[in-house]
Amino acid sequence: MLSPGDAAPAGLCYRVRARRPRLCDVSKVCQRAVRRSNQTFEMDSASTSEPRFNADNDWPEAPSAVAEARQDLVAGLSRAWLWTALAGQDIRLRYRGSLLGPFWITISTCIMIGAMGFIYAKLFHTDVASYMPFLTVGLILWTFIASLITEGCGTFMSVQSIVQQVAMPFSLHVYRLIYRNLLVLAHSVPIIPLVLWLFHVAPDWRVVWVLPAVFVISLNGIWISTFFGILSCRFRDVPPIVASFVQVVFFVTPVFWQPEALGPWRLLGELNPIFAAIDVVRAPILGIPLAPHSWTILLLVTAVGCGGTFAVFARFRDRIAFWV
Repeated sequence: MLSPGDAAPAGLCYRVRARRPRLCDVSKVCQRAVRRSNQTFEMDSASTSEPRFNADNDWPEAPSAVAEARQDLVAGLSRAWLWTALAGQDIRLRYRGSLLGPFWITISTCIMIGAMGFIYAKLFHTDVASYMPFLTVGLILWTFIASLITEGCGTFMSVQSIVQQVAMPFSLHVYRLIYRNLLVLAHSVPIIPLVLWLFHVAPDWRVVWVLPAVFVISLNGIWISTFFGILSCRFRDVPPIVASFVQVVFFVTPVFWQPEALGPWRLLGELNPIFAAIDVVRAPILGIPLAPHSWTILLLVTAVGCGGTFAVFARFRDRIAFWV
């Protein structure tokens, strides 16, 4: 037997069994930790001017859906450096490896205008010198408007990974789409002065209305992209339906034919909102009279569309990330 003061012989080991903590000990440790955290919280609260949290106090009121939607639009607009860079990247990726890059847009537009201009001028028994500028401006604007509608269906679905993983304002993707289509439009705009010069058409002072008209059309593009983007997230049949509808609208809208061709039904063509959007740009450039109701129809559609789409956006904004 070894006495308490004797050393243990070599090769002899003691197995020490750790005492299993009892339930009362664990509860005491938890109580001490809770008291310590409460004391720390009370000290921090006393050192600041903010009131100490109390379970009896009411939670701060959550912002309304309208306020959140408004903040989303403003926050997205304030990040102009981001959506402009993303839109430019979209154009570069689309034509990556191409020799001419985005100037293929200009070339393809020229080919279409040249092919349609001479043929439809003969079909409509119209002078080529007056019909070609009319077709050029109308076709370029139609391509811009149709792209806003068809691509607007994929506003959120095309950036599904970003929407689900990165906390960004939803409106940022809308501004990105609008700016990208404006860049595409800018590549086709040089065709207009070229055609005007070839056919000796000189714009007058009313050409200054072109910039406000393009701005209003872009505003319509914002609500169109937002509305169809949300609708397409919820119902996946919307994009093909819209694409088919746009093809039909091209033939029933005075894009490549004059509204006067309808005769007594001329007013029906002039009440077309897409014709109104084209007319407010085409008429000042060509120096022809503007349809009497074009600006009224365009502004009315802008006001109704923006108001209705804002209500839809405020109502279903929180569900976009779950629908994409």
